[in-house]
Amino acid sequence: MTDPQRVALVTGSARRIGAVIARHLHGHGYRLALHAHQSGEELQALAFDLESERPGSVLAVQADLRDAQALAELVEEVVAHFGRLDALVNNASNFFPTPFGQVQVEQWDELFAVNARAPFFLAQAAAPHLRRQRGAIVNLTDLHATQPLRDHPAYSAAKAALEMTTRSLALELAPHVRVNAVAPGAILWPEQGKSEAAKQALMERTPMARTGTPHEIAAAVRWLLDDAGYITGQTLRLDGGRTLT
Repeated sequence: MTDPQRVALVTGSARRIGAVIARHLHGHGYRLALHAHQSGEELQALAFDLESERPGSVLAVQADLRDAQALAELVEEVVAHFGRLDALVNNASNFFPTPFGQVQVEQWDELFAVNARAPFFLAQAAAPHLRRQRGAIVNLTDLHATQPLRDHPAYSAAKAALEMTTRSLALELAPHVRVNAVAPGAILWPEQGKSEAAKQALMERTPMARTGTPHEIAAAVRWLLDDAGYITGQTLRLDGGRTLT
């Protein structure tokens, strides 16, 4: 059974998959530090819902993960509020196309700042607190960390960097802190830019012939945090078998 005092920081948790992860962890007894950058209204609405279920169990924080100074400050705010930190879920992500030949340095830096640099330095700031609790980190990577997405080379490279960060930090933080990753395939369609024909073509390349669900991602994250006590440095590919094709 989960320690009712356990605390998890979930980045990018105001909406979509991050919000489902947050609700799932909260439903399994975690106290939560919810984070968002621009989705302030959704963040506060989610915090209100979860606080209504269990008063005193939620902290909502807005921070720009591109700001290197904000990363350690975010961790310290969580620890100052709850007095401990047991789990870090690096879910926040930035995704946009960067067709090769047109990539700007600023685009590269932005994608790497959120998708690779922020998880690394959040983990570094959180490490002393996680060691104290024998905690765990779960990073959300992507199918495209190993199978690059056309017209998204900078994004794919950043997610590949996060997979190696997962392995590197697992080595650095063992035996006190476990570090793993979940690499989703098609779970929620992008909010724009995906035609029905493109969706159907993707399903035809997926052995399970369906999209995954946000709940399946959330359940995998919780399993890695709570139950996978002898697993570290691994990436769980939750993609319906798509990496096989």
